[in-house]
Amino acid sequence: MKIIETSVELMRDFDGAEVMKFIERCGRTCYQSEKNITADSAEKFVRNLISRGHESVLEHFSVTFKIICDRGVMAELTRHRLASFSIESTRYNAYKELTFIKPNWQEQTFLYRTWENSVIQAEEKYLQMRQSGARPEDARAILPNSLKTEIVMTANLRELRHILKLRTDKAAHPQMRQVANMILEILKEKLPVIVEDI
Repeated sequence: MKIIETSVELMRDFDGAEVMKFIERCGRTCYQSEKNITADSAEKFVRNLISRGHESVLEHFSVTFKIICDRGVMAELTRHRLASFSIESTRYNAYKELTFIKPNWQEQTFLYRTWENSVIQAEEKYLQMRQSGARPEDARAILPNSLKTEIVMTANLRELRHILKLRTDKAAHPQMRQVANMILEILKEKLPVIVEDI
């Protein structure tokens, strides 16, 4: 059994300044104001679009992340149907060792020890079922939400803003908020204007 941390990786790098220029060009089509494009006009223009709620222009650029999280977070994340997801299958993967995502609890607490004992048992029972001839799709029925899963998520910038507004909120589940904050930090570095109000 392995216990690992949640992680988020930008799968396809991009030049943030070029993306801003691209979004500006797309948006200026609406106003037929392409003649107003200058070397440094993109940030102001895009910031103005966002402040006015004209976010449809942000749909012209998408970002792809590889997210390693637990199955519970995966269930929350995939509710955002305007994003595209490719998800590790528990039906077809015949695990020889299970990997779980470490919860946000301190390791010395009763909660953590109880969780750890339950995932140890889940792995033992899963492997026993597999050794007894159960197919992965049948043995997976006993796997807990904290099972590690890998997700590739692609979403346009407008949908990412929507996801981040909901999932970085203090009312969001702590592990979902952890994933959302990792995505937010990447976007703050690459496209700060797009997420500066989140």
